[in-house]
Amino acid sequence: MGLVVLLGSFAATLLLGVPVAFAMGISAALTFWFEGLPLLMTFQRTISGISAFSLLAIPFFIFAGELMLHGGIARKLVNFAGTLVGHVRGGLGSVNILSSMLFGGISGSAIADISALGSLLVPAMKERGYRADYAVNVTVTSSIAGIVIPPSHNMIIFAIAAGGGVSISKLFLAGVVPGILMCLCLAIAAYVLAIRHNYPSETFPGWRAVLVAAAESLPGLVTAIIIIGGVLSGVFTVTESGAFGALYALALTGIVYRSLSREDFRLAVVNSVRTTAMVMILIGFAASFAYLLALYQVPAQLSDTLLSLTQNKILILLMINLMLLVLGMIMDMAALILICTPIFLPIARSLGMEPEQFGIMLLVNLGLGLCTPPVGTCLFVGCVVGRIRIEEAVRGIWPFYIAIAGALLLVTYVPAVSLGLPGLLGL
Repeated sequence: MGLVVLLGSFAATLLLGVPVAFAMGISAALTFWFEGLPLLMTFQRTISGISAFSLLAIPFFIFAGELMLHGGIARKLVNFAGTLVGHVRGGLGSVNILSSMLFGGISGSAIADISALGSLLVPAMKERGYRADYAVNVTVTSSIAGIVIPPSHNMIIFAIAAGGGVSISKLFLAGVVPGILMCLCLAIAAYVLAIRHNYPSETFPGWRAVLVAAAESLPGLVTAIIIIGGVLSGVFTVTESGAFGALYALALTGIVYRSLSREDFRLAVVNSVRTTAMVMILIGFAASFAYLLALYQVPAQLSDTLLSLTQNKILILLMINLMLLVLGMIMDMAALILICTPIFLPIARSLGMEPEQFGIMLLVNLGLGLCTPPVGTCLFVGCVVGRIRIEEAVRGIWPFYIAIAGALLLVTYVPAVSLGLPGLLGL
């Protein structure tokens, strides 16, 4: 009965339009009250959920991404991508995807990716004769590269939700190949559509222009190198690497490029504080919610249910992916990481899957959910940037869904895709 109260009140508050974080907090408090436990336990579990030292890395990652967003780094990355791949058929689509891969590895945010690159590339693509839905769909689906390619604050959230035993260094490396693979699949889909609709290609400016553009964008890419390299080398902890990355981003945009105005800096600070507050509230209340799920043995019961249906590893992983896809269509990504990790990770481990591989599978899967209606945040933002209706975008987005699903299946069933690079480096 307590589980009914927990899940029922959670569903009811969501239907009433309450934000996910507060819906979890309210349902947890009601369940503690129903069980006759002190309501103080809700706040104790909430505070304990945000007491992990590694969570301090999240505001630094977010702040570095905001500085890059408002400091004009995106334009230099777009210029580099344009000189490199703009000459292929439908070149601006490939430029969009490559720019997302580069910028996502710096900002770690899909929304920042759409905001920065979409405002630059979507209007340019429309002017060159690309359909509006194509421009928006390329921008939206490629933006989730920032979730998978490190550094990503969602990886930190997953490591916390996993309850220890997950190496953040290994998780960072595990996301590199899947992120590149996903962008490659998207580039193939974009190229096929470009041929079908006879989209134009750009003039190749020559290798000298490519090298010049690469040199101009390199200082921005060093931000990711500082964060990831500091963690992998053991010189910095994750939190310290995030702090150094944020300081470097501030020095780069404010002193070297001199592209960060006082107003841009204020916006970066305000947005970072707002996003960090939202994430921390979500993590705190999710800790109370997850505590009750464990108390009612939901992970064990779900595991027994799946294993009673079939013992086939392929089918079980497929069912987990399908459940995550459905949940990703109706709930926010960070909330699902916190809720689903304690439930599905033990099942994946029982099947012999490494937690880092499961983490990347989870991120790719939920990243796809950000691009799907009815609650696809990236899809909504992309349509606003591209000034088209969601219905118009969804009609032509299915080839990109197939591309991401193909990458997801490879991550799920081929461990070397995510674990090969960490294995080569001895992690």
